[in-house]
Amino acid sequence: MLRLDAKLAKIRAGQYQKGDFIIADAKDVDMANPITGMGPIRAADGSIIRYRTRSEFLDAITQIIRQDQVDIMLLSASNLEVLKEAGVFDGSAVKPAFRANDTTDIWSARFSAYGKLGASRPFRTASLRRVAEAGLTDLALYSMTFVNDIDVDLRSLEAFKTFRDEAAANGIQYFLEVFNPNIDCGIAPEHIGQFVNDNVARCLAGVLQQDRPQFLKYPYNGPDALTELASYDPSLVVGVLGGSAGTTRDAFELLYQAEKYGARIALFGRKINLAESQLDLVRFMRAVADGEIMPLEAVRAYHAALEQQGIPAIRRLEDDRVVTEATLKKAASA
Repeated sequence: MLRLDAKLAKIRAGQYQKGDFIIADAKDVDMANPITGMGPIRAADGSIIRYRTRSEFLDAITQIIRQDQVDIMLLSASNLEVLKEAGVFDGSAVKPAFRANDTTDIWSARFSAYGKLGASRPFRTASLRRVAEAGLTDLALYSMTFVNDIDVDLRSLEAFKTFRDEAAANGIQYFLEVFNPNIDCGIAPEHIGQFVNDNVARCLAGVLQQDRPQFLKYPYNGPDALTELASYDPSLVVGVLGGSAGTTRDAFELLYQAEKYGARIALFGRKINLAESQLDLVRFMRAVADGEIMPLEAVRAYHAALEQQGIPAIRRLEDDRVVTEATLKKAASA
């Protein structure tokens, strides 16, 4: 039994305790914008020299897997294939997963505006059958976005049903990612959390247990929205997505608040990938999630680790210790 399976079993049995929080590293950025998404190589002054190559990106992923602090490594199917063939997951307790679909709202080629020009449209590049035949993994991420448009949302729900049937036919389980609307949908910002909560609960109401997601990945819309969904149905394990890069304090604060208000999983992408030291950030993320250190203290410890290794910090400690994301400010820890 992988660490993920053991933790999910405890959470579903109502036996969750500190140390059971699940952390996923979302390294599926090549399904959105592969060139800049690999992450920057920086000069001593913090300026970007160039972006990592695919090979360098895979090397960084390999290091995180071998660090053994995250529970899930989410990848594109193509990168998962490369790492599996290289034996990176052999004997590892880290669960591999792949992005099963790439809706238009995650497309982010430079100088493009795919995610803002129109409502999210369903699309899938990866072949579930091919992934299953290759024995790469049995866990996929499926993503959808509700935008308060009956035709658009119906199309997304129909695509979701087709995916569930195909996943079942190929022995693939999945976790469900639901984004906030990617366009102006006529709903006030303070009500978006309730809108998303209702759509998540409604879209799963007719789905039998064997076809339901293993867990949920969705935006942190504040303590009230998260508490509402996490308490509504204890059988649905709720997780939060990492969102924009933000400060290091934002990363640790999101973990702290997510765990406090009922999430049992956090899936971080840019916050890890853009860090000066991914391994140190992940190490302190685990400590915050497990209740061993508070967010502000973790920021200080992270900067101390950077200084000790001679790694230039992107921000001064005074700036990096500030909570900048609006949804985090109201309930920020001391």
